[in-house]
Amino acid sequence: MYKNTLLEHLGIEFIKNDNGYVVATMPVDNRTRQPFGLLHGGASVALAESVASHGSFELIDKETEAVVGLEINANHVRGKRDGIVTATGTLLHRGRKTMVWDVRITDENGRLICVSRCTMAIIPLEK
Repeated sequence: MYKNTLLEHLGIEFIKNDNGYVVATMPVDNRTRQPFGLLHGGASVALAESVASHGSFELIDKETEAVVGLEINANHVRGKRDGIVTATGTLLHRGRKTMVWDVRITDENGRLICVSRCTMAIIPLEK
């Protein structure tokens, strides 16, 4: 499903998906760094939204519904130059038309790199 997408390009891998709880990793390398050598904030946001999207997709009726990003914010609290970051997404709200996720991105030592909140819209599939 993720072949030839941004997720594949950034090296995002899903580790766990359990009914409103998602864990994914992403390398910090030449694909995800900004020009000053730090993890790009946009890469962190792409990881956060990917976690929320993946988790939401697993909770909808795939025959009649789809999920799309509606809103995302992120606070980048620590820089990272290399290694792996891990995003842990927790479902905060599951409604009929929206889902809200808390996503925390940490380094290998559990230090917070970025915190994000993502709202996903649940839309009907076009027939």
